[in-house]
Amino acid sequence: MDTMVFINLPVADLERSKTFYEALGYSINPDFTDETAACVVVSDTISVMILTHAKFAEFTDKTIADTGTIEVINSLSAESKDAVHRVVDAAVMAGGTEDRPEMDLGFMYQRSFLDPDGHRWEHVWMDPQATQDGPPSA
Repeated sequence: MDTMVFINLPVADLERSKTFYEALGYSINPDFTDETAACVVVSDTISVMILTHAKFAEFTDKTIADTGTIEVINSLSAESKDAVHRVVDAAVMAGGTEDRPEMDLGFMYQRSFLDPDGHRWEHVWMDPQATQDGPPSA
């Protein structure tokens, strides 16, 4: 069995967040969704658990971070530059904010956005040869 990744994020408005992630083309797994949490299916091996602040607090004794700061950047690969544009453009249209200017290194291209709760996401395309050989020499 492949390793699965579950990213857990606190959200202020669960319904707004579900709508946002569905607008990006992801689905909600109803088996792991209730009035306090939802499982956003990104791929067969990646899910994002969006949790109300109260539900998120059940899993930690620490204070939930203010999204005006940053602790993590969630980066997902894309199969093409067009796919990067599709997801980030959809995020902006669904209420997200493009976070930084695009980065184009030739062998790698990325754009990033903040979701409605301020969590940062990057979508990255990398030339398949570079994924095998590493970045080209400068």
